[in-house]
Amino acid sequence: MGAALHPVSTADRDGRTLRAVVLVTVAAGLVLPIAAGLWQTARAGFGVLPAIGAETLSLAPFATLLDLPGFGTALRLTLITGFGATALSVLLAVGACAAMQGRMTRRASGRLLTPFLAAPHAAMAIGLAFLLAPSGWIARALAPLMGWDRPPMLATVNDPWGLALILGLTVKELPFLLLVILSALGQIPLRQHLAAGRSLGYGRGIVWIKVIMPQVWPLIRLPVMVVLAYSLSVVDMALILGPSNPPTLAVLLLRLFSAPDLTLLLPASAGALLQAALVALGFGLLWALERSGRIIGRWWVRRGGRGMSAEPGLWLAGALSAALFAAGALAMLSLLVWSLAWRWSWPGVLPETWSLRAWSTPGGGWAAALGHTVILAAASTALSLVLAIAWLEGEDRARRGRAGWAEALVYLPLLVPQIGFLFGLNVLFLRLGLTGGYLAVIWAHALFVFPYVMIALSDPWRALDPRLPRAAASLGAGPWRRLVSVKLPVLLTPILTALAIGVAVSVAQYLPTLFMGAGRISTLTTEAVTLSSSSDRRITGVYATLQAGLPFAVYAAAFLIPALLHRNRRGLMAEAGR
Repeated sequence: MGAALHPVSTADRDGRTLRAVVLVTVAAGLVLPIAAGLWQTARAGFGVLPAIGAETLSLAPFATLLDLPGFGTALRLTLITGFGATALSVLLAVGACAAMQGRMTRRASGRLLTPFLAAPHAAMAIGLAFLLAPSGWIARALAPLMGWDRPPMLATVNDPWGLALILGLTVKELPFLLLVILSALGQIPLRQHLAAGRSLGYGRGIVWIKVIMPQVWPLIRLPVMVVLAYSLSVVDMALILGPSNPPTLAVLLLRLFSAPDLTLLLPASAGALLQAALVALGFGLLWALERSGRIIGRWWVRRGGRGMSAEPGLWLAGALSAALFAAGALAMLSLLVWSLAWRWSWPGVLPETWSLRAWSTPGGGWAAALGHTVILAAASTALSLVLAIAWLEGEDRARRGRAGWAEALVYLPLLVPQIGFLFGLNVLFLRLGLTGGYLAVIWAHALFVFPYVMIALSDPWRALDPRLPRAAASLGAGPWRRLVSVKLPVLLTPILTALAIGVAVSVAQYLPTLFMGAGRISTLTTEAVTLSSSSDRRITGVYATLQAGLPFAVYAAAFLIPALLHRNRRGLMAEAGR
């Protein structure tokens, strides 16, 4: 008996060691950089930045920030666009799920949402700008009906109210929230609850509000917080679609950080602290809404209200969601069309002549940007994937699930606004002599790639049938052989999907590349955002098409590779059944 117990105790000890090593690595690679970056930013925000001769604690940077022209408008725009896009995305996602429940399988939904999830934010924003501009596709389609002989003088992009930015954020965040809600619905007895509610005389919409959402909300709270943090601090989409003068707070801070006058680094750092405080305030407001909603919901449930109907709202949410998906698809298509267009006069819906000239000079720029993007995406995703597999394998061997604090650790980089700590992290890297090279940018990308890879891989890994590794162990396979020969092959599809998600996240990174690369490493995203304000839509279309096409190609490979490797499995199983 003692001999039988010895291998188990050894495996447990090895599992705890592996788990501890991974946790230390994650803490050193994720938490410490963020904490150090926030600390450096806080010091500069309160007037201490020895590199420029500022060595006295002071509130002067905050006073300078408040006195900047347009600061109040920038703050207002940030609040309106951030909270507005988040609220609209959540409402539409919930309404669309309720309206389409039972009409589409989760697998079909995943395939439909994948292209929208893969598209980087900047590429989607550029496509929407092409679509919504006064000379864009929508205006061209309406021109014969409206009698326009020239593009209308309408502020449809970069409008002073931030409506285009809200639309762009909603188009990007809606598919993510839909996928999150669909995943959460798989964890509750949805059909039974709907049937019970309908038997009591409630309509589908009321059952969703009173019964389904109170169970779903705890499962989607963290993703909603991620969406809120991003919407309040977004830079790339705000540069392309948002107001330009004054811009949102994050764009204003980027201008201050990039200004030739180094003394502006102090008010910029103060603004970065304010940006982080806004996100924290948003989380507090979300918590307060949840608490008040719980109280109101209990009162409403006790009150009854069977005569009420929410179906018109559900169908409106479904229709608006479909319209946003159509806009997103047209936006992606417009990137390719503009990259191939040559002569396209008003009000033609399609170009009169086509050309490959915009693609014919890779040495002029896009080849180098594509190469940098591929290197950064491959390195950061591979690093994140290895770390995620080691984390999950350590949990298995230690026979312990993930603690709540570990869950928060994974989400931390997604909840802290990037501009709040990247400047401080850049200062730290400058002192270490790391800024401006591949290592610094790969590290910065991995800060944001790892959480998404970990989130994507966790549920499939934990859903693996435990009898498979046990059977391998009974045949004498050790823990490493069980990992390589059993777990990784069985989980090939989730692993490739997590890899594709990691590549998409890395390709989309704008601020980490800009700050940590010190302008020396150009990627498709940094170049596309820069070119989005130029007058040559063809060149912009080339960069944005490549930026969107790279994640699409990796997603396609993630679907095709398992299908090719397992193409004979069904036939073999059928023969075995005979």
